[in-house]
Amino acid sequence: MNPVEGTSPSEPGAADELPAVAPQLRALRRRASLTLESVARTAGLSPAHLSRLETGQRQPSLPMLLALARIYGTTVSELLGETVAERDAVVRAADMEPTQAGGWTYWQAGAAGRGMQSLRVHVPYGAQGDIVRVHPGEEWLYVLEGQLRLRLGDTAHVLAPGDSAHFDSLTPHRIAAADRDGAELLFVHTLLQSPTATLCLGPTTPGETS
Repeated sequence: MNPVEGTSPSEPGAADELPAVAPQLRALRRRASLTLESVARTAGLSPAHLSRLETGQRQPSLPMLLALARIYGTTVSELLGETVAERDAVVRAADMEPTQAGGWTYWQAGAAGRGMQSLRVHVPYGAQGDIVRVHPGEEWLYVLEGQLRLRLGDTAHVLAPGDSAHFDSLTPHRIAAADRDGAELLFVHTLLQSPTATLCLGPTTPGETS
């Protein structure tokens, strides 16, 4: 059985708790000019299973929604038909409240609920340097102060102020400060939204991946 298709509506936590998404699934696929077969193949589903999702005969699991949102270039919120209040385009410095997770301090530098998340980050020396992250999307970072150690797969880099990196975040990656005074950087990444989405530079528990 395909692991993506394996969630039964009768299982605990299955997607029968989610709102009906059939109209959005079909509309987004047609808006993207994609065939049922091509989407099913990319998502790891059978065309028949995807057709049942689009006709409301079956409800998708959250991992399945994430996969379809990525294919359609949208968010889980849009798949669920949620409407987002209009957001300000400008974020004032006085409104950027610091948040800490896993030893890092970061400030929201963009509006919540967007397809990208923009942050200003302080990475202290020795914090989270052993955590390997692997997740869908892309990341871009720009070093403002200090030196940053960035490992992409098997390749290690040291970035100085003014250096930047842009990479597919499915590539296993580690980020750590190379200087004892830490490093300051700007950080932007694509973010698949869900009703429980939060800042996801974490984790706060050693050994987890984001």
